[in-house]
Amino acid sequence: MNTRLVIIPTYNEKENIQDILDHILRLKPGFDALVVDDGSPDGTAELVKERQREHPERIHLLERSGKLGLGTAYIAGFKWAIARGYDFIFEMDADFSHDPDDLVRLYEACAKEGIGMSVGSRYVKGGQVKDWSWDRILLSFTASLYVRMILWLGVRDTTAGFVCYRQHVLAALPLDQVKFIGYAFQIEMKYRVHVAGFRITEVPITFVDRVKGKSKMSTSIFKEAFLGVLQMRARIRRP
Repeated sequence: MNTRLVIIPTYNEKENIQDILDHILRLKPGFDALVVDDGSPDGTAELVKERQREHPERIHLLERSGKLGLGTAYIAGFKWAIARGYDFIFEMDADFSHDPDDLVRLYEACAKEGIGMSVGSRYVKGGQVKDWSWDRILLSFTASLYVRMILWLGVRDTTAGFVCYRQHVLAALPLDQVKFIGYAFQIEMKYRVHVAGFRITEVPITFVDRVKGKSKMSTSIFKEAFLGVLQMRARIRRP
C-alpha cells in the first residue's frame, strides 16, 4: 500500500474515469485511488471495476445509492482513508480539469514540516485558468475574494477542489459536523483546517475546463456558497 490516496467523487464520468486512473497509477512516487461513485447511471462504477481487477491493491471503489453530494462523498472517502492509515489524502476531480501530474507537487508541498494542507491554486503567482469565459473567471475570483473578506481566511483560491491533507489534520476535524455538500464544502474544509490551527500552503496550478462529460455546476451551488460563508463565520469557532 502507498501512503498517498487520491479520492475522486464521480457521477456520470464514463468518458474520463479510466484515463484519469491510468494516469494516476503511472505517477512517481506512487498514489492509490479511491473512487466514490454516486450510483452513476452511465456505468462509471463498472469501468472502475475493470481497472480494479487489473490493480486490486491500488484502485478502490465506494458505491453509493444515489446522488448524495460532493461533500458527503469526500467525507466518506476521508473516513475510509483514515481507517486504512493513509498519510496523505487528496481531493481531485475526475474530468482532467486538475492535471494529475500536479498531485506530486501538492504532495511535496504538504510533506514540508509544519504544513497541514496544500491547495492547488488558480489565483497565486503562476496559477491560471484555461478555456473559461471572462465572466466565469470574474465570478470565481470574486467568490474567492468575498470568502476571504468574510472569513479572514489566508487562502487566495478558497473554492479550489484540488487539495492534499495530512492524515492527522483530517483526523482532528469534526467531519460529522461538516454541513455543506456542494460548492461551499470546499470553503468549509479550508476554514475548519484554518480554525483548527493548521498551516495551509498554495501551489500554483493551471485549471483547464473539462473536455469530456457534463459540468455539475449550477446557480444553486453558488447560492449555497454565498449564504454558507456567513453561516460558517457564525457557527465554526476555534476549539
